Amino acid sequence: MLGGAEGRHAAVVRRIGPGERVRLTDGVGNFAEGAVVASSKSGITVAVDQRGSVPKPAPRLVVVQALPKGERAELAVEMLTEVGVDLIVPWNADRSQFRANPERVEKTLTKWRSWAFEASKQSRRSWFCEVAPVASTAEVARLVHDAGLAAVLHEEAKTPLATLNPPTTGDVVIVVGPEGGITDAELEAFAAEPVLLGDTVLRTSTAGVAAASVLLARSRWRTAV
Repeated sequence: MLGGAEGRHAAVVRRIGPGERVRLTDGVGNFAEGAVVASSKSGITVAVDQRGSVPKPAPRLVVVQALPKGERAELAVEMLTEVGVDLIVPWNADRSQFRANPERVEKTLTKWRSWAFEASKQSRRSWFCEVAPVASTAEVARLVHDAGLAAVLHEEAKTPLATLNPPTTGDVVIVVGPEGGITDAELEAFAAEPVLLGDTVLRTSTAGVAAASVLLARSRWRTAV
């Protein structure tokens, strides 16, 4: 029996009824499948006939997303989750114009994690996308330093992103700056050669998903089934 908020959503909002086949997941790779045998306002009952697990994706894809304004934040989180990003790191960049008081940080994290959770379900992920605490530039610099491959997006870079070869293991870290761009001081702190996404300048809410798609096409999507 799947009850609670998820069960009620399946039965009342999605209108999933007897005879339909569903997959239930815990968000960390494990799943159960079966046909719905009963449905009510309190949830659905599933006759499970198959259980399994999905290996954790490798390499792990991490996107450091500079905090955007308004609705662009939700758009960025949803698209990054849907495309397959494993971890989103909100970044309080110099030009993010984000007032990092405790109340606002907590509210922001709650929203981002809710968006990632809902998008993970919508895109039928077995491993749900996670959202890390809001990071400082120094914390992002450590992520870049420890990465198997780091891609710091910058419109004045000379190296095309598409020429990079992702590793088969470890972390691939993509850094997306704010609308005003990454500052020279931040580039110096990252100590990584920046890369160019393409010949147009994307908004901060779309650059990350475009970059993630390029690197996924050169790694995990090659063996997707």
